[in-house]
Amino acid sequence: MSDLTVGVVLKPQGIRGEIKIKPFTDGAETFAAFKRVFLDGAEYRVLSFRSADGFVYLGLRGVADRNAAELLRGKQVTIPREEAPALPEGSYYIADLLGSEIVTEEGVLLGTLKDITQAATDIYVLDTGKKEILFPAASGVVVNVDAAAGRITVNKRRFEEVAVL
Repeated sequence: MSDLTVGVVLKPQGIRGEIKIKPFTDGAETFAAFKRVFLDGAEYRVLSFRSADGFVYLGLRGVADRNAAELLRGKQVTIPREEAPALPEGSYYIADLLGSEIVTEEGVLLGTLKDITQAATDIYVLDTGKKEILFPAASGVVVNVDAAAGRITVNKRRFEEVAVL
């Protein structure tokens, strides 16, 4: 099975080797279930977990101080897919959606999903190849998500009403 990217290390936090992570999950609390994570293929046992303001703070075995944590800045945090918590129907890991084609119900390709900003209603970043367009992944805008096929279908009228160019 493949690895699942669940976040990215933003920076060291404090002097004891804790790292601050931007999670790519619906909530930071998902990280509480992880016993181990991988950074550039290296396995780290999770010693401590806390979350605040939507960010995750992990203490990892082998990362004893700020200098060691600094070396992890910018690295992708992955877990084996088989260790990922099961998601309720209609929920997806961000990593499974990034790069998906965004199309209208009529089948017109609008572009690809470049990024997702987590909020009360997630904000999708659509890359048209020429510019980026932001839009909320709200009910009525996003009609269907087919993560396996890499396709997100939107209602063209609602999309045009809420999209920020």
